[in-house]
Amino acid sequence: MAEPTAVLVMGVSGSGKSTVGALLASELGWKFYDADDYHPEENRMKMSKGIPLNDQDRIPWLCKLHDILLRDTASGQHVVLTCSALKKIYRDILIRGKDGTSCKSDESEKEGKPAEVKLFVVYLNGSFELISERLHKRKGHFMPPELLQSQFDTLEPPSAPENFIQISVDKNLSEIIALIMGTLK
Repeated sequence: MAEPTAVLVMGVSGSGKSTVGALLASELGWKFYDADDYHPEENRMKMSKGIPLNDQDRIPWLCKLHDILLRDTASGQHVVLTCSALKKIYRDILIRGKDGTSCKSDESEKEGKPAEVKLFVVYLNGSFELISERLHKRKGHFMPPELLQSQFDTLEPPSAPENFIQISVDKNLSEIIALIMGTLK
């Protein structure tokens, strides 16, 4: 596998993305971003009211994340990003931007730097029951457990030719990190 410049830790809400991503970034010595920190207030309000996000809500948010990944990786920084990235098109936007171009007109493309992020995907998967149980224990998050079904309905798990590993969330955290580190080496 060509060495990725960014690792995406993806899955439905409650799959453990933030916990796994933060620890992985720490282990690797890479920069860490949690996509939830970049949701516009309108998206947070919509979700907190129990309304699932649609593509129109997600695409500008994903474009912003692509631009962050592109900026950091173009400057030589390796990145771990946690993001639900539920559909293949969303992961494609993280890699290539919208329609294969950077989401904003950006100087790096004019300088001949790559407009594509070398992304390795870590897909954390688990049963609806297990993840629902986790969400019901979580406090203070804008994503209510009632939206979990909509996430499972939207989910398109990664598949070839995507560069990915699938890990069950019923493993403990140290096992998950060891599997990812082993794959990256």
